[in-house]
Amino acid sequence: MRPFRNRLAHHDSLLSQDVLFQLEEMLTLAEWMSPGARTWLERHEKVSDLYRQRPITPIDTLVVPATEAWDLYENNGIYICPAGRNFRPSKYLAFYANKEIKPTIAQILYHRDNVEWTTTEAARLSTLPGDANKNDRKIAAAITASQAAGWTGGRYQIFLLSRIGDPRTIELKAAIPHLHSGRGSAFVQRHRYVSHHSLQSAKDTSDVK
Repeated sequence: MRPFRNRLAHHDSLLSQDVLFQLEEMLTLAEWMSPGARTWLERHEKVSDLYRQRPITPIDTLVVPATEAWDLYENNGIYICPAGRNFRPSKYLAFYANKEIKPTIAQILYHRDNVEWTTTEAARLSTLPGDANKNDRKIAAAITASQAAGWTGGRYQIFLLSRIGDPRTIELKAAIPHLHSGRGSAFVQRHRYVSHHSLQSAKDTSDVK
C-alpha cells in the first residue's frame, strides 16, 4: 500500500492506476486486521460511486509480451508478472508472442499484487475455506503449477483469467501477425492498451488501436 499512498500524498496522476484494484487491496488489508473494519469501510467509502461516473473509454484490453506466459495461460488460465507493476483498469488481457497477438482474448476475473511465491504460501492459501477465499485457493494452485513449470520464488502479481473455451473469452478467427521487423520493432515491449473491438477486426497489428 505504501507506494500507492505516496502517489496520493504527492498528488501524482492516477490515470495509469487501477483505482478499484487499489481499493480492493486496501479493503483486504483492513479485513485481515478486522472483518468488521472492512464492512465499515465498504459502507462509507465514496470511491466506487465516483468511479462509476468516469468517462467511459473503449481502450479495455491489456496486451502483454508472452514468450513464457502464453504456455502458462494455456495450461492454467493465469498471467504472472513482477510485483509492483502498474496497470490501467482493463477488462481483457491479450498475449503477444512469436510476432503475433494470440487469438485468445481472456477476460480478467481477478488479480492480486505482491503475492509471496513459495510452497509455504501455496499451502496456506490452499487451506482457506469458503467461497470468500476461492481466489486464494486458485492462487495457491497457480503457485504450484508455475513452480512445476520452472518459475522461481519471489513476489509476483497474478491475474486469474477466463480460460480457452470459456464463454467469457473472446476467440478471434486467427492470430494477428506483426509484420514489422528489426531491433525494437516488437508490437509490445512491456505492455500496451488497445480496444478489443480493434482486435476483432484487425488483419495485422497495424490495424490495432
